[in-house]
Amino acid sequence: MALAKSSTTVLSTKGQVIIPKAVRDQKNWAPGERLVVESTPEGVLLRQERLFPATQFEEVRGCLAPKRKKALSLDEIDAALRAAAKRRYARG
Repeated sequence: MALAKSSTTVLSTKGQVIIPKAVRDQKNWAPGERLVVESTPEGVLLRQERLFPATQFEEVRGCLAPKRKKALSLDEIDAALRAAAKRRYARG
């Protein structure tokens, strides 16, 4: 993905900045888009806000109870995959 050409904008008296259309189009940012503003040593970074907060595996481990008490063997997994493939391709 090519970067948009650099352009200049002006800070308003209300502290607002207009993001050039080429940049908004490249990032698929629409009106109302929530952006995170970060101060960095190089300047200011704008990025799209995440829909969900970042999580670590330890935070979500065990949130779903297993349906079986014993894990499937590789042979059982292969048999289940073959059966699912047969059902899918039998439909046409």
